[in-house]
Amino acid sequence: MVIPLSTAPLTESDTENPGHLEGIVPEGTVPEGTAAGTSTDAQNSATGPLMDRRLTNRLLVGILTILVAGALYSAAAFFMPVVLSLLLALTLSPLVRAMHRRGMGEGFAAGIVVLALAIGLGGMIAALGTPFVDLVDDAPRMAREVHEKFDQFSKPISTVTEMAEQVDGATSGGKKIQQVTVQQPGILSQVAGSALSVATTTVIVFVLTLFLLASGDHFSEQIVKSFGTMTDKKRALRTMRDIEAEISRYLLTITVINAGLGIAVGLAMWALGMPTPMLWGVLAAVLNFLPYIGSLGGIVIVGVVSLATLPTFGAALLPPLAYLACTAVEGQFVTPTIVGRRLRINTVAVFIAVAFWSFLWSIPGALMAVPILVFLKVLCDNISILHGIGRFLATEETEEAT
Repeated sequence: MVIPLSTAPLTESDTENPGHLEGIVPEGTVPEGTAAGTSTDAQNSATGPLMDRRLTNRLLVGILTILVAGALYSAAAFFMPVVLSLLLALTLSPLVRAMHRRGMGEGFAAGIVVLALAIGLGGMIAALGTPFVDLVDDAPRMAREVHEKFDQFSKPISTVTEMAEQVDGATSGGKKIQQVTVQQPGILSQVAGSALSVATTTVIVFVLTLFLLASGDHFSEQIVKSFGTMTDKKRALRTMRDIEAEISRYLLTITVINAGLGIAVGLAMWALGMPTPMLWGVLAAVLNFLPYIGSLGGIVIVGVVSLATLPTFGAALLPPLAYLACTAVEGQFVTPTIVGRRLRINTVAVFIAVAFWSFLWSIPGALMAVPILVFLKVLCDNISILHGIGRFLATEETEEAT
């Protein structure tokens, strides 16, 4: 049965009591729960899995980072020489490539470069071995000198310590507590073990660096071939060339700057009457590879030795002040002018990198922290998806320039 709908206009009673008009929908309107509600539900249902996928990817990246850090820490004896060899190969590869362009074989050129590096390192160790041994042998005397000079400051502390011991003895009733101590290995055995480990790591680094340099462009060609499209191949090749050029330029430049700093510090220590000035120059050059921490450690070491060696407090203050002046000039004027603003990295990022790699690999890790950070910076600048990390690593001046 068909129920006809009335087409008569609404009366006043109909507008006041619209209950009996229920079910009549004005033309052009969409009731709730139909198309509009369905589209909103579809959007919500599509957004949910997308957010879950992003959260899952971030969790996976975090887990992978923790696993990689754990592997680097656990297998430091394996990864540390490998990373150091890669950095040396990236630094010396332009030199080997230049020698190869002049008609010299890649293997022969790599052998000459690595041999020259080994001879230079061995000669420096041989030249500084005797002064270093003399300084270690003289350490007890220097300790007594420092103790005597600080004796006037330590007397009140000694009095308080003796009073605390007397109070502790009175409260314990005069009973002696038996203490069990575990005898530690002798210092000679520890030094011998450390020297053997350093020698083994050094041999591995030199041999692996030789193989990497002698292989030429073999590894880079294999990496480029692993990409599918020609665009990806060109991008990968450009990224590898940029990484090699920037790391090589940075490490060679920093090495020359640190050598100049070492010469300046050595001359200053010689002029101020410090023993073994050559040793302090080499120490300053090596420690300056550690940003901030290295210069502070060098100032403290020089201050202690000068306090034990020089006769007065005034004379003992001059060597650490001279060391501070040399590092200040280098850090504030020389390095920014020579290295330029292109590879200036965020100070916070540098400090975090040094702390992280020193935690993983101790002093060698701290020395490699900044070159690894330069590698990461160049890699992020050449990969679009990593530009955010690259902007975080850069300084404000670099960001404005780009």
